[in-house]
Amino acid sequence: MRGIEQNIEQLRAQGIRPVAISVDSPETSRGLMQQQGYTFTFLSDPNAETIRRYDLVHAGQGEGGHDIARPAEFLVDSTGTVRWIHLTENYWVRARAEEVLEVSKLLK
Repeated sequence: MRGIEQNIEQLRAQGIRPVAISVDSPETSRGLMQQQGYTFTFLSDPNAETIRRYDLVHAGQGEGGHDIARPAEFLVDSTGTVRWIHLTENYWVRARAEEVLEVSKLLK
């Protein structure tokens, strides 16, 4: 997420609006945003409803064995169509902002 924030202006210039979704409460997400200086949108999905719809549940991997979202990045166009997906099982492996920018150029 740091890479997204570090490249936020380039992403926005390409029409990409980063949004993070997690099972964390709004208060927890807000605290993370403030602590890390993130300026993009964080959404809270405490019951994992959206996370389940996208088949992204990482069962039992959160604190106390709670379900969390597995790492994933999506590019969704203005019609709501998912145009690109990056999935991983490893929490620490994420798409780099540079990769997202390159893919977004190919999709235009």
